Amino acid sequence: MERELKDRIEILQGDITKMEVDAIVNAANSSLLGGGGVDGAIHRAAGPELLAETRKIGGCPTGEARVTKGYRLPAKWVIHTVGPIWSGGNRNEDDLLASCYRNSFKAAIEIGAVTVAFPSISTGAYRFPLERAVNIALRETRSFLPTNQSIKKVIFVCFGTEVHKRYQRLFKEVFT
Repeated sequence: MERELKDRIEILQGDITKMEVDAIVNAANSSLLGGGGVDGAIHRAAGPELLAETRKIGGCPTGEARVTKGYRLPAKWVIHTVGPIWSGGNRNEDDLLASCYRNSFKAAIEIGAVTVAFPSISTGAYRFPLERAVNIALRETRSFLPTNQSIKKVIFVCFGTEVHKRYQRLFKEVFT
């Protein structure tokens, strides 16, 4: 069982906007109207149609997820999730981040995604401690995969060497 779970996960260093998967997850802000980091990159790569669709949605609360088309992206869908801003760990940040992953997986199932790519949610401008965030991401994935066989591949797309190394190291600890 453990081997099967490990085989359903990939950790890559690269650009999530180039991923040829069914759905990519966007580490969005609550307005869903684009911003910096991965959110801005996804909006630029998808084109103005994405902004037009996200305007109609009307935002997204922290920990939840909303789905749009991928437009000019290789991915058919974008799952927008709003991670928590780190405030020292006393404002339910861990639970809210875990909820981002749970709700993104739920959205992926609803749209019939077989392959899903995640960025490192909340670890950029939102300053969530990287090690803590990676642990949450991997543990939520480890909890989810045995409950669902429709998602065949979860890819963590890491921007930068430090994030990639952290995911690789913690993957070995979480999936032992």
